[in-house]
Amino acid sequence: MFEDLTKTDLYAIMAGVFTACLIVSNIIAGKTFSFFSFVLPCGVIIFPVVYIINDLLAEVYGYEKARRVILLGFFMNLVAVICFTVTIWLPAPEFFTNSEAYAIVLGSTWRLLIAGFIAYLVGSLVNAKVMVYLKKVDEKKLFVRCIVSTFFGEGMDALIYITIAFFGTMPTEALIAMIFVQAIVKTVYEIIVYPLTKYVIGRVKALPDN
Repeated sequence: MFEDLTKTDLYAIMAGVFTACLIVSNIIAGKTFSFFSFVLPCGVIIFPVVYIINDLLAEVYGYEKARRVILLGFFMNLVAVICFTVTIWLPAPEFFTNSEAYAIVLGSTWRLLIAGFIAYLVGSLVNAKVMVYLKKVDEKKLFVRCIVSTFFGEGMDALIYITIAFFGTMPTEALIAMIFVQAIVKTVYEIIVYPLTKYVIGRVKALPDN
């Protein structure tokens, strides 16, 4: 899998996967689901992958290169939203009967889009910053770096997204519970897949630079 690749090759691949996962997560985030007695946006299904790749980028390539990918993902997601919006606005032929369903899936309200953009940008940058800072403190504790950075990044993401997207639409207690549970679920997800994260980081670090 890694034999013929360099760190530069992997950087480009990770940037593509990161951006694709982000766009998918924002498409599915408009739907919520029940998790025991809590309600969560469906974006939690794939969004932890974004933070795992974020950890990989920050750990192997440093904060500046991680930030470039984060900003790339932000702008490509904006391009996707603009394309979705223009597509919905364009008049459909009479035989196309799914315009309403198409708009429901891809035409998220601007409130949700703004919430997603701000939450993603802040959460991803916090995750990368904490990851790099903890590496300077103690380079040997990869597990601590991955989990702590994800907790802070996901915590900021959940706080910003859920507050902007759902404030006023549900009781405050339910809002706070959603924020807390989403951050915990995503962090637990990373704990579960940490062995895979550690393996990939180790293999990428061993690759030649060019």
